[in-house]
Amino acid sequence: MVPILECADTQELAARLAARSSMTNEAVAQKVKEIVADIRTRGDAALFEYTEKFDHVRLSRETVQVTREEIEAAYAAARPEWLEAMREAAARITAFHEKQKQNTWVNFEKGIALGQKITPLRRAGVYVPGGTAAYPSSVLMNVLPAKVAGVREIVMVTPPGKDGGVSYPLALVAADIAGVDRIYKVGGAQAVAALAFGTESIPRVDKITGPGNIYVAMAKREVFGYVGIDMVAGPSEVLVVADAAANPAYVAADLLSQAEHDPMAAAILVTDSMDMAKAVRAELERQTELLPRREVVKKSLETYGTIVVCSDLPACADMVNGIAPEHCELYVQNPYGLLPLIENAGAIFLGAWSPEPFGDYMAGPNHVLPTSGTARFFSPLSVDDFVKKSSIICATRTELEKVADQVILLAQAEGLDAHANSIAIRFGREIRERKDV
Repeated sequence: MVPILECADTQELAARLAARSSMTNEAVAQKVKEIVADIRTRGDAALFEYTEKFDHVRLSRETVQVTREEIEAAYAAARPEWLEAMREAAARITAFHEKQKQNTWVNFEKGIALGQKITPLRRAGVYVPGGTAAYPSSVLMNVLPAKVAGVREIVMVTPPGKDGGVSYPLALVAADIAGVDRIYKVGGAQAVAALAFGTESIPRVDKITGPGNIYVAMAKREVFGYVGIDMVAGPSEVLVVADAAANPAYVAADLLSQAEHDPMAAAILVTDSMDMAKAVRAELERQTELLPRREVVKKSLETYGTIVVCSDLPACADMVNGIAPEHCELYVQNPYGLLPLIENAGAIFLGAWSPEPFGDYMAGPNHVLPTSGTARFFSPLSVDDFVKKSSIICATRTELEKVADQVILLAQAEGLDAHANSIAIRFGREIRERKDV
């Protein structure tokens, strides 16, 4: 049974949730380090060896890339109504991310022009897990922001099935709808390393996004710095703030939608009503027994399911900010009134008709979100993740001369005489000895 707690300090609960993504398995870390180093050194030879070892599939340079025929076969196996839903989702996701685009700008003032140049990444890599964790919706969420940003080439990797094809063919359809340029049948830490450093078959990318197991997450952390990464994500979580007017059946259903992901997923209710807390707990028990994945749900609720009763809604908001959840539903009579108090959350859903699964699939905002408390400082995946920003500076002689002495002063104060001389030499007073500042 999910415990009902009195509203108190969030530190213990927040720490328990954050610990779910703690990657402290030294044995796995060492193995990943070895795989990454091997791929970097031996390229395809190592990549195909690990694929045979872990996935039990023999691949070659000729068979590692997904063919157009394989994509067409995946389309043929897809239900027409599913295709229609995916295309609708893609259109909505694209439309939302179009609003995030920034343009290069330059501000011209007398004597100086200052601005910012926006440049898309040349090539992005997307990791798509295999098996039951291969969510076509996540393909759209990772690829479409990159397309909107103007990334020139998008490369996708996903584990092979034992038949040598892709383990989850619908991911191929999603990739094609989203506009992926190349797809390779490799997975695990070896696939991440291949994207980061390139092999004879797989091109090196500038950034890697996409979810995966602990090996994939650790590999992304290992290659960070050689390439960019989105984030090292942990298990999913939802926090619902509900007042006395909420429908307890709806609240419970929304909590269960996250609990079914994984035994490590967290479903949390924060309310100002003890009656609501008890009603939701009863609904959780009733609805769980109706779910095909009820064993996963039960483990999740037993370990991380929590109901917290606070004195009022501002106290509920304090709980949200302390936990910094991935998903936060404000299921209250005046969600817009509570919204300004929410500072830490990956995505915020307002009102009874904005359940978290709507955001997962069809609303438009990205569902790749910070987890395990990292919403305190991370943001959802966006167009910004696939562009670089360069500053633009252009001054006239007159403008530089106005501040030349100040630049020289600041440079010499830091002991950087060559910096100072770079300014001074332009005005006929080359610096030969540093003056004390």
